[in-house]
Formats: sequence, structure tokens, C-alpha cells
Amino acid sequence: MKQDLLRSKELLIINIVLAFAIIAMDACFIVLGIPYVFKLIGSILFVILGAVNFLFIFLYKNERHNLFKFLMMAGLVFACLGDILLIDYFIIGAILFAIGHVFFFAAYSVLSKIKWRDIIISLVLFAIGLVIILVPQIFHFGDMFAVVIVYAFIICFMLGKAISNCFEPDYRKQNIWIMVGSLLFFLSDLMLLFNVFSEVSSVFGILCLVMYYPAEILLATSIYYCNVKKEPQQIAERSRASL
Repeated sequence: MKQDLLRSKELLIINIVLAFAIIAMDACFIVLGIPYVFKLIGSILFVILGAVNFLFIFLYKNERHNLFKFLMMAGLVFACLGDILLIDYFIIGAILFAIGHVFFFAAYSVLSKIKWRDIIISLVLFAIGLVIILVPQIFHFGDMFAVVIVYAFIICFMLGKAISNCFEPDYRKQNIWIMVGSLLFFLSDLMLLFNVFSEVSSVFGILCLVMYYPAEILLATSIYYCNVKKEPQQIAERSRASL
């Protein structure tokens, strides 16, 4: 028990150090630019952050969702690749991001099986997304229109599943953690949409970066925090319900 506690403290310190390093790279990229330095390092660091939590669970913990960590790591890797290739190859980067969202959706589905509620929430989000994309008529997508719509559909289902999982009675704190990370990811992409395809203020590019890396930090650390034990209150409620 004492040894496990020590390892948990060590993991917490490593998580904090890596999180600060990622935020530092984010800040440097916002201020100085140079994407193939700061953006590249920041993206690699959030994959390393996820890998650290992955290895801790793999080596030391009796996990409850074995497939979850593999799917989350795959999502982080594709997000990293998409982040890097987006610099010069926007369509390829968007495709890689979309694949990453599919892996995230699959990971969230390991935590809670797919329900009609997931689909309803996701479709509502997609409908809102379509209103934002189509109604203001401030975007100039050109040949990218189909890519944007398909990507919006995929990320709305990723976020919709994360939101839906928060209604589950078990592991609610961990699901909220994931939902916040997914929401920040969604909002970051929305800011990117304004920055790339409209002529509005360039502040949206900054907002995109301000939200993106914290989102990846939350998702990377969720690999550990979604394998913790049930809260005592949840166990007691389950026991009472079975009587």
C-alpha cells in the first residue's frame, strides 16, 4: 500500500512537470511562432504524458478498463500526427485528427456502452455545428466544405459520447474530467474554423491554442484517472440498490 502511494505521488509529479512543459511550449508558440519547434515539442510531450500514465497503469494497477488505455493512446498519437501535418498539409492533418476522434469515441464507449442518449446528444451538437457553419455565411470553405462537414460530424459524436457518459452513476468524476477535455478540444477546433476559413479577428487562432493543449493534457491524464477505484459513495449506493 505504501509503495503504491509512493508511486502515485511520483506519477503526480511527473504529470505536473509534463503539463507545465506542454503549456510552456504552447505559450512560446503563441508568442514566438516557429511551429516546427514549439508546436512539434508540445505535441510530442502530450503523447509522452499519455504514455507515462499508460505505463503506470500497465505495470502497477489492476485496471478495470483494459482496452480504454490502448484506444486513448492511439487517439493521442493521431492527434499529435494531425497537429504536426496540419502545419503544411491541412487536409491530411484534418483526416488524422478525425481518426484520432474515432479512437477517443471508441475509448469512451469502453467506459459506457453506446446508448440512444449518446446519439441524440451527438446529433444535437452536429445540428448546432451546422447552424454555426452555414447560417452566418462568413466562412469560405471552397473545396474543403465536405471535409469540414465530415470532420464536424465525427468530433460532435466524440463530444456527445463524452457528455453522455457524465450521466452514468459510476465514475462520474472521471467522466467529467474527460468531458471537459473533449469540450475544450471541440471549442479549439471551432476557433480554428474561424481562424482558417473566415476573415474575422486573428484572436481566434490564439484561442484555438489556448484551449487545445489543456484539452490534450486532460485526455492524456485520463488514462490514469479513469482506472481509479470507485468512490465509497458509489459502492454504498450499489450495495443498497442490490438489497
